Amino acid sequence: MTFLKAPTPPTELQAALSELTKKHCLRSCWTAHCPACRGPRTASVVPTSSSSAWALVACCHGTSLSRPKSTGYSNSATAPAQPQGRSLRAQTSWVPIHVRVLASLTVMLAIFVVMTVLVKVDTSSWTHSFFAVTIVCMAILSGTSTIFNSSVFGMTGSFPMRNSQALISGGAMGGTLSAVASLVDLAGASDVTDSTLAFFLTADVFLALCIGLYLLLPRLDYARYYMRPVWPAVFSGEEQLPQDSPNPPLVAPGSSDSQTPPLRPILKKTAGLGFCVIYLLFITSLVFPAISSNIESLSKGSGSPWSTKFFVPLTTFLLYNFADLCGRQITAWIQVPGPRSKALPGLVLLRTCLVPLFVFCNYQPRVHLQAVVFQSDVYPVLFTSLLGLSNGYLSTLALIYGPKIVPRELAEATGVVMSFYMCLGLVLGSACSALLVHLI
Repeated sequence: MTFLKAPTPPTELQAALSELTKKHCLRSCWTAHCPACRGPRTASVVPTSSSSAWALVACCHGTSLSRPKSTGYSNSATAPAQPQGRSLRAQTSWVPIHVRVLASLTVMLAIFVVMTVLVKVDTSSWTHSFFAVTIVCMAILSGTSTIFNSSVFGMTGSFPMRNSQALISGGAMGGTLSAVASLVDLAGASDVTDSTLAFFLTADVFLALCIGLYLLLPRLDYARYYMRPVWPAVFSGEEQLPQDSPNPPLVAPGSSDSQTPPLRPILKKTAGLGFCVIYLLFITSLVFPAISSNIESLSKGSGSPWSTKFFVPLTTFLLYNFADLCGRQITAWIQVPGPRSKALPGLVLLRTCLVPLFVFCNYQPRVHLQAVVFQSDVYPVLFTSLLGLSNGYLSTLALIYGPKIVPRELAEATGVVMSFYMCLGLVLGSACSALLVHLI
């Protein structure tokens, strides 16, 4: 092949060749892999044909890629796809994300509608069957909720960090509003059936609203920009550019090839952050709500509404959720320590001290540990605030860092993996909380 100084290439092609040069894959593909680029091992010249150059771009990325139609070239030059080593297959490629989100929201809405109808149904003659129906509905809701949360968090992994932070803060806002609604219901409701109906109807309205808003999302230019498809990552043992790198991975023009993201590199890169998320939520669910909701006011014998009726809803649920919301919101302005800092796991491990602090409050009933060290109602308020604030701040940092330390094409899968870490921490903490209760 004859090599000459090439004319000025199109913008996309020039950017692609520049990116490949920065990744040091140009020379290796020049003579070994790409048939269109056979010739002397010279790095200072480029092929005369733009088709050969585009084939070089596709070859170095290990994928078959045709030129965009806007360049005006023929579509005959495509590079052969290079076989890439694949790890365990991530779940995100099995079902498209929009199908997962809409299906999970639809199932949740259907179940809530059924449960709303059952509120006004007399179930006294079929209590066992009603209990079975309720358990099945709860199991389905739990599964679909997990699919929805992981899918949405995975999707926001491709967006800027502030969007992931807003999503996580929204979850805490939901918990705070639920705690406020529970307090209002506790203070003013007279009929438990009407209160239950109001709560379920509210859930129905918000789920329907979520479906409508998600359908509007692809219409936003901002969302379409970050949801555009990207080239699959090539894992050859070399360090990949993270998503927040000044040279982000290239977008595949018109590419619709759905590649299965490799799981092993994601687990390797997010191991430290994954430990932080798991241990954070393990400590949180170990204490809240199994321990904190059984801490009674020391003045409970007085019979005042504060110490009997409102102490636990205020000091446990509302205070924790509000502190958690504040901690998550702080990350919108302050993001320290960084994702690779040793201070982050150090602060996570330091939260272990909160467990004995709650245990030696006025937890009741006590069987094995009779000593109550903290003889004031101020202490559970302070400890709950620390628990919620530290959980919100540190967990949000770890969760939003995860999708940003990998290439953009792996951001969605990494978001799902971080969501799995979160669920694992909650499950482990909830299981161990039952053991801790029996030890007090």
